[in-house]
Amino acid sequence: MTDIISILPLLQEGGGSSQLLTMILPFGLIIGVFYFLIIRPQNKKQKETKQMLSAIKKNDRVVTVGGIRGTVTAVKEDTVVLRVDDSVKMEFSKSAVSNIVTAKGSAGGSKGSSKSSDSESGNDKDANKDANKEGESKSAE
Repeated sequence: MTDIISILPLLQEGGGSSQLLTMILPFGLIIGVFYFLIIRPQNKKQKETKQMLSAIKKNDRVVTVGGIRGTVTAVKEDTVVLRVDDSVKMEFSKSAVSNIVTAKGSAGGSKGSSKSSDSESGNDKDANKDANKEGESKSAE
């Protein structure tokens, strides 16, 4: 109420409406810029992360926020059990999963796997190198 009263003298003067417009317009532009550059992208990313976490299934290969890579062996309501090694299983909160490296039954992996598929584990790289060497030696013969 006091804001309206403080603006009234500006409106009563002859050029008051232009002064009011020059006062309000920059604030409107600042709010618009903040919405499109900060708030909207953040909400979009939160929505994508929530969808990714709800789509985690058994046998998906995932990376946690701590950098631990493993295969999902069980999915509970709020937690995920990962097989890190042959006999090592660890239970993590679903929110600790940063992305899905490869999803079960898909050749290309998930939406966010393009970055992490290039940095697969060392064992997979060695297997790929061996397969490439075998292919090269067969083609050379």
